[in-house]
Amino acid sequence: MSQYNKPLPQITPQTRELWEGCRKHKLLIQRCRACGTLRHYPRIMCPSCGSWDTEWVKVSGKGKVYSWTVAHQAFHPAFIDDVPYASVIVELDEGVRLVTNIVDASPEELYIGMPVEVVFEDATSEIILPKFKKSSWLQGISSSQIVR
Repeated sequence: MSQYNKPLPQITPQTRELWEGCRKHKLLIQRCRACGTLRHYPRIMCPSCGSWDTEWVKVSGKGKVYSWTVAHQAFHPAFIDDVPYASVIVELDEGVRLVTNIVDASPEELYIGMPVEVVFEDATSEIILPKFKKSSWLQGISSSQIVR
Protein backbone atom coordinates (compact mmCIF):
# COMPACT_ATOMS: atom_id res chain seq x y z
CA MET A 1 0.00 0.00 0.00
CA SER A 2 1.43 3.37 -0.97
CA GLN A 3 1.74 6.30 1.43
CA TYR A 4 -1.59 8.12 1.84
CA ASN A 5 -0.91 11.84 2.24
CA LYS A 6 -4.41 13.29 2.63
CA PRO A 7 -6.20 14.10 5.89
CA LEU A 8 -7.90 11.10 7.47
CA PRO A 9 -11.03 10.92 9.61
CA GLN A 10 -10.72 10.50 13.35
CA ILE A 11 -12.18 7.26 14.69
CA THR A 12 -14.42 8.06 17.66
CA PRO A 13 -16.66 5.84 19.80
CA GLN A 14 -19.63 7.03 17.69
CA THR A 15 -17.94 6.24 14.34
CA ARG A 16 -15.99 3.08 15.20
CA GLU A 17 -18.60 0.70 13.73
CA LEU A 18 -18.71 2.68 10.47
CA TRP A 19 -14.93 2.36 10.03
CA GLU A 20 -14.89 -1.30 11.09
CA GLY A 21 -17.50 -1.98 8.40
CA CYS A 22 -15.45 -0.12 5.80
CA ARG A 23 -12.41 -2.22 6.74
CA LYS A 24 -14.53 -5.23 5.69
CA HIS A 25 -15.72 -3.37 2.57
CA LYS A 26 -19.26 -3.10 3.96
CA LEU A 27 -21.13 0.19 4.21
CA LEU A 28 -22.81 0.36 7.61
CA ILE A 29 -25.27 3.04 8.70
CA GLN A 30 -26.78 3.68 12.13
CA ARG A 31 -30.44 2.83 12.64
CA CYS A 32 -32.59 3.73 15.61
CA ARG A 33 -34.04 0.61 17.19
CA ALA A 34 -36.96 2.60 18.61
CA CYS A 35 -38.29 4.28 15.44
CA GLY A 36 -36.25 2.69 12.62
CA THR A 37 -34.76 5.96 11.35
CA LEU A 38 -31.49 5.57 9.46
CA ARG A 39 -28.98 8.34 10.14
CA HIS A 40 -25.64 9.56 8.98
CA TYR A 41 -23.46 11.13 10.40
CA PRO A 42 -23.15 8.71 13.36
CA ARG A 43 -24.28 10.10 16.72
CA ILE A 44 -25.43 8.96 20.12
CA MET A 45 -29.07 10.02 19.96
CA CYS A 46 -31.71 9.61 17.28
CA PRO A 47 -32.62 13.02 15.82
CA SER A 48 -36.17 11.78 15.11
CA CYS A 49 -37.29 10.34 18.44
CA GLY A 50 -34.46 11.02 20.91
CA SER A 51 -33.77 7.33 21.61
CA TRP A 52 -30.26 6.20 22.51
CA ASP A 53 -30.98 2.64 21.31
CA THR A 54 -28.88 2.28 18.16
CA GLU A 55 -27.82 -0.52 15.85
CA TRP A 56 -25.67 -0.66 12.72
CA VAL A 57 -27.08 -2.09 9.50
CA LYS A 58 -25.49 -2.91 6.17
CA VAL A 59 -26.91 -0.83 3.34
CA SER A 60 -26.84 -1.47 -0.40
CA GLY A 61 -24.15 1.10 -1.19
CA LYS A 62 -26.21 2.19 -4.20
CA GLY A 63 -27.58 5.65 -4.66
CA LYS A 64 -27.55 8.79 -6.75
CA VAL A 65 -25.78 12.11 -6.86
CA TYR A 66 -27.85 14.57 -4.84
CA SER A 67 -25.58 17.62 -5.18
CA TRP A 68 -21.92 18.64 -5.45
CA THR A 69 -19.51 21.52 -5.35
CA VAL A 70 -16.27 21.89 -7.27
CA ALA A 71 -13.06 23.04 -5.60
CA HIS A 72 -10.80 24.97 -7.96
CA GLN A 73 -8.30 25.75 -5.23
CA ALA A 74 -6.53 23.26 -2.97
CA PHE A 75 -7.60 24.06 0.58
CA HIS A 76 -5.03 21.57 1.87
CA PRO A 77 -1.60 20.95 0.29
CA ALA A 78 -2.42 17.26 -0.21
CA PHE A 79 -5.13 18.15 -2.75
CA ILE A 80 -2.99 20.28 -5.09
CA ASP A 81 -2.77 17.55 -7.73
CA ASP A 82 -6.54 16.91 -7.58
CA VAL A 83 -7.95 20.34 -8.47
CA PRO A 84 -10.48 20.80 -9.80
CA TYR A 85 -12.30 18.11 -7.80
CA ALA A 86 -15.87 17.63 -6.68
CA SER A 87 -17.12 17.06 -3.16
CA VAL A 88 -20.33 15.16 -3.72
CA ILE A 89 -23.43 14.46 -1.66
CA VAL A 90 -24.71 10.99 -2.48
CA GLU A 91 -28.21 9.99 -1.45
CA LEU A 92 -28.27 6.26 -0.80
CA ASP A 93 -31.26 4.23 -1.99
CA GLU A 94 -32.11 3.91 1.72
CA GLY A 95 -32.49 7.73 1.96
CA VAL A 96 -29.35 8.64 3.91
CA ARG A 97 -26.96 11.23 2.45
CA LEU A 98 -23.15 11.06 2.58
CA VAL A 99 -20.47 13.58 1.62
CA THR A 100 -17.93 11.75 -0.52
CA ASN A 101 -16.04 11.68 -3.81
CA ILE A 102 -16.81 10.08 -7.16
CA VAL A 103 -13.66 8.26 -8.24
CA ASP A 104 -14.32 7.73 -11.93
CA ALA A 105 -16.03 10.91 -13.10
CA SER A 106 -14.76 14.43 -13.62
CA PRO A 107 -16.80 17.33 -12.21
CA GLU A 108 -18.09 18.04 -15.73
CA GLU A 109 -19.59 14.53 -15.97
CA LEU A 110 -21.66 14.80 -12.79
CA TYR A 111 -25.39 15.38 -12.86
CA ILE A 112 -28.15 15.29 -10.28
CA GLY A 113 -29.64 11.82 -10.14
CA MET A 114 -26.53 10.13 -11.56
CA PRO A 115 -26.59 6.49 -10.35
CA VAL A 116 -23.57 5.55 -8.24
CA GLU A 117 -22.35 2.67 -6.08
CA VAL A 118 -19.87 2.44 -3.24
CA VAL A 119 -16.24 1.44 -3.66
CA PHE A 120 -13.64 1.35 -0.94
CA GLU A 121 -10.25 3.05 -0.99
CA ASP A 122 -7.60 1.48 1.23
CA ALA A 123 -6.05 4.67 2.60
CA THR A 124 -4.16 2.97 5.46
CA SER A 125 -4.38 -0.38 7.21
CA GLU A 126 -6.75 1.27 9.74
CA ILE A 127 -8.80 3.58 7.51
CA ILE A 128 -10.69 2.35 4.46
CA LEU A 129 -12.64 5.20 2.85
CA PRO A 130 -16.08 4.75 1.27
CA LYS A 131 -16.16 6.53 -2.05
CA PHE A 132 -18.43 6.13 -5.05
CA LYS A 133 -18.20 5.30 -8.74
CA LYS A 134 -20.66 5.46 -11.60
CA SER A 135 -23.04 2.52 -11.43
CA SER A 136 -21.78 -0.42 -13.45
CA TRP A 137 -24.50 -0.02 -16.07
CA LEU A 138 -23.12 3.50 -16.77
CA GLN A 139 -19.59 2.32 -17.48
CA GLY A 140 -18.56 3.35 -20.97
CA ILE A 141 -21.39 5.86 -21.35
CA SER A 142 -20.57 9.56 -21.40
CA SER A 143 -22.81 12.07 -19.65
CA SER A 144 -23.64 13.65 -23.03
CA GLN A 145 -25.24 10.35 -24.13
CA ILE A 146 -27.72 10.31 -21.24
CA VAL A 147 -31.12 11.90 -21.67
CA ARG A 148 -32.07 13.65 -18.44
